[in-house]
Amino acid sequence: MSDQPTVVLVHGAFAESASWNGVIERLYAQGITSVAVANPLRSLAGDAAYVRDVLATIDGPVVLVGHSYGGLVISEAAAGDDRVAALVYVGAFTPEPGDSAFSLSASEPGSTLGEALDAHPLSTGGVEFVIRRAVFRDQFAADVAAQTAGLMGATQRPVTEAALKDAVQAAVPAWKDRPSWHVFGAEDRNIPAAVLRTGAARANARTTREVAGASHAVAVSQPGEVAAVIAEAVRAVAEDAAAA
Repeated sequence: MSDQPTVVLVHGAFAESASWNGVIERLYAQGITSVAVANPLRSLAGDAAYVRDVLATIDGPVVLVGHSYGGLVISEAAAGDDRVAALVYVGAFTPEPGDSAFSLSASEPGSTLGEALDAHPLSTGGVEFVIRRAVFRDQFAADVAAQTAGLMGATQRPVTEAALKDAVQAAVPAWKDRPSWHVFGAEDRNIPAAVLRTGAARANARTTREVAGASHAVAVSQPGEVAAVIAEAVRAVAEDAAAA
């Protein structure tokens, strides 16, 4: 389909672009082109600006996908950008203006992330957070094989405290005027599933898929489930374009 969009994948905190590998493989098998962004995780405004730079390199419509904190980034980055035809939230925040990762994660009980973090000072000021290696699997990727979870812990990208406290500035976050699809793990220990359900309902999601037993690393442990939701969004955008 000539109108088929490109999928742009934005990882969240404590992850990196290779966390999408299993999803990319499954999308490729369906003839869907995707690009995984290396999210800087330095500030919400800066991260969103970088994603917009990546979007500017892509011809044609885009399905923009965010994981975790990446949900704030895509909501900010795609605001007012008509190139983004749809959004997919993968265990991701669906923010209102003024929301931050900190405020949303505490909006329902159940997150154990705070006690799993170490803070490291930055020469430029402030701190960045990492998940302690000894608890990384239990906290982030409990349903991922131990060896894979170990690699994920070793390659995690730290996130600044500032990024997690930054509030969404867009007056109209992108999910408010674009269709969205939502998939998340029922056993997410970073973001309570209740927060993710509320976000999907807030956005009047086209699809909401809660994966039983899945952790925060649902794209790694259940790439087929995540790819299926993304592919559904891709097909919907392509069909709408063909009918226009």
